[in-house]
Amino acid sequence: MLKLMNAGGHGSQGNVMANFTPVSAAIGGALIGLSAALLMLLTGRIAGISGIFGGCLGFGINDKGWRIAFIAGLILAPLIGSWVGYAMPSPQMPASWTVTVAAGLLVGLGTRLGGGCTSGHGICGIARLSARSIVATAIFMFTAIVVVALTRHVLAG
Repeated sequence: MLKLMNAGGHGSQGNVMANFTPVSAAIGGALIGLSAALLMLLTGRIAGISGIFGGCLGFGINDKGWRIAFIAGLILAPLIGSWVGYAMPSPQMPASWTVTVAAGLLVGLGTRLGGGCTSGHGICGIARLSARSIVATAIFMFTAIVVVALTRHVLAG
């Protein structure tokens, strides 16, 4: 589990990472890569979550079975892990549902404008050496860095 703490042990400005687990992170990354590679090899599909989920919602799409199974696996895997004893951290959600809904809508808009999500571009696209995906991922990362800097250091007071 990753916790952010300042030198006094409190979660505020001056945060540093504590409890970093590189082995489990490497195993998790390898499993994500393996699942993306197997999906590509076995079905010819890219493991972009927004495209997979969007295909579940679309009318006239005949290949919903594997899409539903993929999404179900994303939801069930951590639940099963918690049932067998692995700790599942509680998500830290904003206090306002308005912020949560607005953020979700912005993410959805961004995936449409960017032609895919971070999983499709960042995992599969970069692995295929797609110039479009490399640029998209660089923009995702730059934007994330700017947003964190603004929310933690400018807007936080």
